Amino acid sequence: MLLGALFATTSHAESALDYFTDQHGRYAGPSLEQQVALMDTDHNGYADVFEVRAYLEKQNGKGYEKALLDKWESAASGKSCSTPFAKQLYSDSTR
Repeated sequence: MLLGALFATTSHAESALDYFTDQHGRYAGPSLEQQVALMDTDHNGYADVFEVRAYLEKQNGKGYEKALLDKWESAASGKSCSTPFAKQLYSDSTR
């Protein structure tokens, strides 16, 4: 919500980059730690791909970057591997 709230107040800013930099051109926006904390809904200290997807969709609408995020989730679930010989290692053995 921090980023959303910040962007909501930037109606006169030329861009997000302008908004998040100070008069000396240094970044003055939220830290990476603050951004990850916004995504970390289970409060375990990191934002997994599922939390990142939920956050991005909350900010940008359902279906945002669907193909890319589907691929990320598939990889995170261990159901995707680009190496053909390793497919048996990543298959769902509960079927």
